[in-house]
Amino acid sequence: MRHSLRMLLDGEEDLDVVAEADDLISVIRHLRRYRAPVVVLGLGIAGGSVGEAIGQLRAPASGAQIVVLTMDENPVLAQRALAAGALGFVVKDLADTELPKAIRHAAQGKQCVSPKIAARLGALDRALVEDKLSAREVEVLRLIAIGHTSIEIARQLHLSSRTVETHRARIHRRLELTTRAEMVRYALGHGLLRI
Repeated sequence: MRHSLRMLLDGEEDLDVVAEADDLISVIRHLRRYRAPVVVLGLGIAGGSVGEAIGQLRAPASGAQIVVLTMDENPVLAQRALAAGALGFVVKDLADTELPKAIRHAAQGKQCVSPKIAARLGALDRALVEDKLSAREVEVLRLIAIGHTSIEIARQLHLSSRTVETHRARIHRRLELTTRAEMVRYALGHGLLRI
């Protein structure tokens, strides 16, 4: 994947790839050496927390702008990345058209988010504000609607099953939904699922 991305970016006249890395420590080391204005961060090397990884890369010593590149179209993840200071959020299947643009925007201090993610971020904001759900509840709702069990959700979100059940109960109560089918309809209708 990195090789393909490098070929893509090397083909752009105004972009130069100065280094590649397969772990966060190496990225930080390269940043100190090259002082690159923009880092493309694949979430695979971010480790457990995208927020922590972005925070480390945006430390005052580097000042680099971050563009997140991921296969995950979860709007909660995008929201976390942007809240942590990323300026770009691009999905890998659109990297050939959107990544160079996102890098250019980030270098100018401007935000650039894949349009399909931007639409889901709008839907997420409505769910958070209008339906008074927390970001975690929206994440649990999405995973329920996709078909995951409470145990699978707990494992994926690093929560206890009991916590997931508590979130599920709050979602049922706040949205007045009683079945999984109703949750799927809600998630689809509010743009929280990939179609």
